[in-house]
Amino acid sequence: MLAEIITIGDEILIGQIVDTNSAWMAQKLNLIGIKVKQITSVSDEGKHIAAALAQAEERADIVLITGGLGPTRDDITKQVLASYFGMGMRRDEATLEQVKQFFEKLNRPLIESNMLQADVPDGCLVIQNRNGTAPCMWFDHNGKVIISMPGVPFEMMYLMEEEILPRLSSKFELPVIYHKTLLTAGIGESFLAAEILAIENALPAHIRLAYLPKLGQVRLRLSSVGSDELLLKREVESYVALIKEKVGKYVVAEEDIALEKALLNKMEDRGITLSTAESCTGGHIAQLVTQHAGASVVYKGGAIVYANELKMSVLGVPAETLSTYGAVSEEVALAMALGAYERFGTDYSVAVTGVAGPGGGTPEKPVGTVWIAVAGPQGAKARRFTFGDKRQQNIERSAIAALTMILNEIE
Repeated sequence: MLAEIITIGDEILIGQIVDTNSAWMAQKLNLIGIKVKQITSVSDEGKHIAAALAQAEERADIVLITGGLGPTRDDITKQVLASYFGMGMRRDEATLEQVKQFFEKLNRPLIESNMLQADVPDGCLVIQNRNGTAPCMWFDHNGKVIISMPGVPFEMMYLMEEEILPRLSSKFELPVIYHKTLLTAGIGESFLAAEILAIENALPAHIRLAYLPKLGQVRLRLSSVGSDELLLKREVESYVALIKEKVGKYVVAEEDIALEKALLNKMEDRGITLSTAESCTGGHIAQLVTQHAGASVVYKGGAIVYANELKMSVLGVPAETLSTYGAVSEEVALAMALGAYERFGTDYSVAVTGVAGPGGGTPEKPVGTVWIAVAGPQGAKARRFTFGDKRQQNIERSAIAALTMILNEIE
């Protein structure tokens, strides 16, 4: 069963907003056995919307449309759909009543443009939107299903979870799709692929392996399609076991989570704590860690010590070490990690110092040179990394390398 998603709005095409709706919808559809064939973004022009819909109907069994359902003149999705399906317009009384209640609750007057929200193509099934004024419209057309929803994320998400997904599941006989994700770190995509090539070649046709690389990490996703969920799960897990046997030292999680979340989970399970000392990453490691609920169980805090004066006063890095070796050095990274370890009283501490760029490099320490140190019960160790000349990538790579070093250390 194939679906296509169409998002409508000039604001998407000019980059004013990011289309997060499509990714979320694709994930939810996949979970019930519907594969997304294509995602298309079109402008607020009737001919473009109609053309995109016609093409989508040729490719997919289900077309989901978001956007263009507001009360302003540039919102024309309903009119385009009525014309496309050869329908007139009618005022849906249930929707009108909901719009009235919506504005009464807000203690705001109901004007004509808001009442127009209740006008819908007369051949559609109206599904009430409990979180807004724009109704969802369901069309059955030539054996295909076309669904139009508002583009406001929380309105669309409610409609999808409470109405659309259950209706699609009951209307169509859908296959079972089972996914298993392994998160790896510390090995590049090409090297990882070479290590598990024989396993990948042995996969049956209904199980696919995808490589999802990101800076410093690679997700391996095994996906299977069939009718027996238990059998699919057993099959996939047998190949997961083979992969772990081959590259297990690089596997940091057996679920689709962020690297820092995998670290937090492992440290929480073992009852150990973490602190950070950051120079060139400017607090990026702390931000990655603390974005996850419950991080305070593991992460106790840290210091952003950009200036040498703060490296000395906050972490106790000796002035002589800084003057002799320079801020970007093994010796300073070790002193920073040990300083955080001792002063913050955590089980482990990680420190990062480097040349993020684009300036500041030297022949001995070019842009992208980063020293990372981890301190713990067994002492401290440091490692030098040489990244590229892009500042933001250097910051992100440094953070991922630091998290990976901590994971390796606690293992």
